[in-house]
Amino acid sequence: MNHASLLEVTDLAKHFPTGGGFFSRPTGWVKAVNGVSFSIDRGESLGLVGESGCGKSTLARLVVRLLTPTGGSIRFGDREISALDRHDMQPLRKRMQIIFQDPHASLDPRMTVAASVTEPLLNGSTLSKREQRSLAADLLATVGLQTGDLDRYPHEFSGGQRQRIGIARALCVRPELVVADEPVSALDVSIQAQILNLMKDLQQQFGLAYLFISHDISVVEQFCDRTAVMYAGHLVEIADANGFHGACRHPYTRALVAAVPRPDPQVTLPPVPTEGEPPDSADLPSGCPYHPRCPHAFGPCPVERPPLIEVVGNHQVACWLNGGKGVEGGVP
Repeated sequence: MNHASLLEVTDLAKHFPTGGGFFSRPTGWVKAVNGVSFSIDRGESLGLVGESGCGKSTLARLVVRLLTPTGGSIRFGDREISALDRHDMQPLRKRMQIIFQDPHASLDPRMTVAASVTEPLLNGSTLSKREQRSLAADLLATVGLQTGDLDRYPHEFSGGQRQRIGIARALCVRPELVVADEPVSALDVSIQAQILNLMKDLQQQFGLAYLFISHDISVVEQFCDRTAVMYAGHLVEIADANGFHGACRHPYTRALVAAVPRPDPQVTLPPVPTEGEPPDSADLPSGCPYHPRCPHAFGPCPVERPPLIEVVGNHQVACWLNGGKGVEGGVP
């Protein structure tokens, strides 16, 4: 880990209890996040991809401490925040913000746009009401909306406009890190491009770092500096986003990339074989979590979980193949 990083996550875990009753112990645990480590530098975008249910959104909420970790470390700047209580976290809230997947559900229908955008200022702000309204107007202009929208309500806007309001709210306290949890997945394709371009412009303008979560690996490759791939609560690969398609080494990542539709109908790629369904997080297999579906599984795969190791440059893979280097060659 680089101690100059803005965010450092080490062996982070979140286990949810299952079964049992009010007075009895749980009968099992859902291991939604299970030993995740990564870092994000200031001004950097790290994209996190994986199938639905792999733990991406849980990880997002852990990073901004909307959930309390079961174990591991979260270091933000020079502070260890994984064990901070709500009171101690309060001063750090303005340095990290989150953009949610559903812009309709994330905005209170009873609050005007002005009230929604300035909501993060409710705790500890010294700005007057007039100054807060002026700030809200400036933020709306920054995200491409009009000052006249301040007194309107969320239901009066389209999905793309509501997401712009959500982005303005996240920027209200001038954060250093923004966690974007699938911010464009609920939007039309043309609107997705507008929101992604806006977020990229804002990153340059405000020096933001992003943890950008998506199920679309092609979007992450275009938007982010690095790509991290998550499977069953574990990170299996981290590499530079540029050229990721051709450089991926983990068998799961190769299957994920091969499943991306190609814009040219003349280009056909043979599917990367993978069988079965993702494992139940309450009953994870031993060893590598992907080994029951992996066509390359051999000796150590069902016995011991592979560590995430650097294979070349900034490329990290968790795989026992080729001495821990994964499958040679990527997907064209």
